[in-house]
Amino acid sequence: MRRTDPARRAVGLPAILRQAIDLPELNFAVFAFLLNFPWEFLQTPLYVGMAEAPHWVATKVCAFATLGDAVIMVVAYWLAAVAARSRYWFLKPRQWPTTVFILAGIAITIVLELLATGPLDRWQYAAAMPVVPFLSVGLTPLLQWLVLPPICLWFVRRQIPGQKSGISKAVTD
Repeated sequence: MRRTDPARRAVGLPAILRQAIDLPELNFAVFAFLLNFPWEFLQTPLYVGMAEAPHWVATKVCAFATLGDAVIMVVAYWLAAVAARSRYWFLKPRQWPTTVFILAGIAITIVLELLATGPLDRWQYAAAMPVVPFLSVGLTPLLQWLVLPPICLWFVRRQIPGQKSGISKAVTD
C-alpha cells in the first residue's frame, strides 16, 4: 500500500480524490493544459484569421487546441512509460524515457500539423509563421513540443512528492 503525504491527509480529501490527484496521467494532463493554453494564445497571429477573430471565438479555438495538446502529452507520457517499463519513470527520469517523451510529442505534432494544414484543411499558417524546410510544418508547434514537455515533467515531479518514498525504490531497482 502506498504511503500518503501527511499534508494531503490533513486536508481531509476523500480517498478517491487523493488517488485521482496522485495519478500521473491526470497530473500530466493538467499541467499540459496550463502550459499549452498561453502558448496557443501567443501563437494566434501565426495562423490565418486568428488575430482578427472575435475574442470568444479565439478562446474556444485555443481551448480546443489545448485539450488536444493535453491528450498528446498524456500519449507521449504513456509511450515513455512503456520505454521505461514504469508509469513512474518521471520521478527519476533517465535519458531514454525522457527522449521518447519529447520525440513522441514532436512526431505526433508533425503528423497532426501536416494533416490539419493539408488534406483536413483545419487551419492555415499566416505569412508570419516560420515553416521548417523539408517538413512543411510551422516552427512554433515544433518549439512547443521541445520547450513545454520538460517544464511539464518538472511540475509533475514536484506535484507527486509523497509517492517518492514508496515508488522511487521500484524505479531505481
